[in-house]
Amino acid sequence: MSKFNITLINADRAKAMLTEYKEQRKNSIPRLAHPGRYILPDYKLTRRRAAFKIVKHTFLTPHYKSYVAMDSDNGHTLWFHNFGSLTEALFWLETGLKISDTDSHSNYKEWSVKHADKIVTFKDALRDLKKQQPAKKKTK
Repeated sequence: MSKFNITLINADRAKAMLTEYKEQRKNSIPRLAHPGRYILPDYKLTRRRAAFKIVKHTFLTPHYKSYVAMDSDNGHTLWFHNFGSLTEALFWLETGLKISDTDSHSNYKEWSVKHADKIVTFKDALRDLKKQQPAKKKTK
């Protein structure tokens, strides 16, 4: 069984990628340093200004059990979307479709059943990553 070619990243790495993408857009042929497919767990894209600004009217903010999927596999463009579930984010990165999209070759339900083992393995990797991170202290 092969695994997804998708990397889990932290907020610092995501911010660096988004900053690089923003800077590269000025070039006639942008070349991103780290092309690939990524998932940033526990964050979401928002329009609220209180968060980290990434592009003109889009910001990145912490949000529990939310996922930002980032696709720069072609090395020139970075696409990113919010997802409420890890499986939906994986589906978009693997197929280019959102769960509401219709395609004659693939749909979300069939895809998730077919890839159930790989999805569980990816979720386990996410749990392991979260266990390795130091606990954040709550401030009042």
